[in-house]
Amino acid sequence: MHTMHTRTFVAAAVGLGLVTLSACSSSDSGADSKTVTLVSHDSWAVSKNVLQDFEKQSGYKVRVLKDGDAGQAVNKAILTKDNPQGDVFFGVDNTLLSRALDNGLFQPYEAKGLGTVGTAYQLDAAKHRVTPIDYGDICVNYDKAYFSKHKLTPPASYADLVKPQYKNLLVTENASTSSPGLGFLLGSAAQYGDSGWPDYWKQLKANGVKVVDGWEQAYNEEFSGSAGGKKAGGDRPLVVSYASSPPAEVIYADPKPSTAPTGVATGTCFRQIEFAGLLSNAGNTKGGKALIDFLVSKEFQEDMPLNMFVYPVVKGASVPAEFTKYGPAAQNPETMAPDKIAANRDQWVKTWTSLVLK
Repeated sequence: MHTMHTRTFVAAAVGLGLVTLSACSSSDSGADSKTVTLVSHDSWAVSKNVLQDFEKQSGYKVRVLKDGDAGQAVNKAILTKDNPQGDVFFGVDNTLLSRALDNGLFQPYEAKGLGTVGTAYQLDAAKHRVTPIDYGDICVNYDKAYFSKHKLTPPASYADLVKPQYKNLLVTENASTSSPGLGFLLGSAAQYGDSGWPDYWKQLKANGVKVVDGWEQAYNEEFSGSAGGKKAGGDRPLVVSYASSPPAEVIYADPKPSTAPTGVATGTCFRQIEFAGLLSNAGNTKGGKALIDFLVSKEFQEDMPLNMFVYPVVKGASVPAEFTKYGPAAQNPETMAPDKIAANRDQWVKTWTSLVLK
């Protein structure tokens, strides 16, 4: 979810015993070759026993550095690429991929097990600078209780969001700092065309859309339908999040509700694919390669859905029942070719910023 990132829910850390294992500091003699450092966005999460399996089998300790939303994390990785913070970067998605590749962020590595990864996700198949790890859909979520209380039908499409009955209800993320925010912008461009989307955003702005920096803030503070947002007094019943956010609300609730408290506006989805890559100047390339192999292993792929609320890319990896029940992937998500994103993204974000934030 995304998104994905940016998908950890407040209760995640407590609920699933997720852990970030810190290795001894790199100044310890010889620690480097036995430590592999993963740089990621805030929503990186893995079950403790699964990570321990990798550490046991490979002999490497995993250190994890989280760098904010995916957009911020990619920008920081580019700025520090000559002296990177780690060995592997996880969380660059199809919306930001060309920026990372054009800046020489990654060195080629063909992961063991790549043959089991669906070819539709392999967007750098010729050079293998990145390995696909997961996919999900960025979509508007709605707070069911709000809409039933106000006897209002929730929006189902991009076009619905500019209608007067939804005025001042939507919160989204900044397209220049957040991958779901950028995905939502690209989805609207796929829907309305290169020249039509700015007019759509003018209408959204006139209809009171609120923009915040990243997903955490939008979902866990502003959105009235999430457990976090309720606590924080969030008053926006529409949020740009993921198709997989509703199962998270069910899985982390205590007691568990029989249905999800949130729903998905299925006509507002944009397909996101996330990748990992070996950083160009990685200190521990051997450990980095082993870690990437692990990320496409069936064990990690099957552990991912309930930790990061994304879908596996490995064929035959199973997905938990509650995940498919409450958060099925979108049937017809908007998509955009990576070269089209590459050609337009920076200009579109500039235009979006001047239209929406000024």
